[in-house]
Amino acid sequence: MKVILRKEQDKLGQVGAVVDVKDGYARNYLIPKGIAYPASEGSMRVLTEEKKQAERRSTKELKANEKLATELEKLSVTIKMKVGEDEKLFGSVTSQMIADAVKEKGFDIDKRIIELPEPIKALGIYTVDVKLHQNVTGKVKVWVVRE
Repeated sequence: MKVILRKEQDKLGQVGAVVDVKDGYARNYLIPKGIAYPASEGSMRVLTEEKKQAERRSTKELKANEKLATELEKLSVTIKMKVGEDEKLFGSVTSQMIADAVKEKGFDIDKRIIELPEPIKALGIYTVDVKLHQNVTGKVKVWVVRE
């Protein structure tokens, strides 16, 4: 049975590919889960419309993330930490702490998109990358100061 893929499948192909699969696999798994359509002319039209909508959605999302990145460039957050001898921190500054500090400034950012190559363990000023989109990375200035 020939089907048109709506979602990318590792072993079958990319979105929009017309593949030949066994009838049972198509009827019992691919079509009910919404991964594929039966190959027909109407299905091809539906797929092209879905591609257009996905493209519009991604460009809108990209523009919103670019705007957020420019706003984050202007942002600077302060994190107060307890300090021991030799200006060493008790513990370290984590991405969760940075996310909470940014949230207090009015930006809702998930800690998983904050890219810290290694935890911050000293006082100072750091520039932290925030991966907003595949092509958009914002930067936040983080001040680590004595409590």
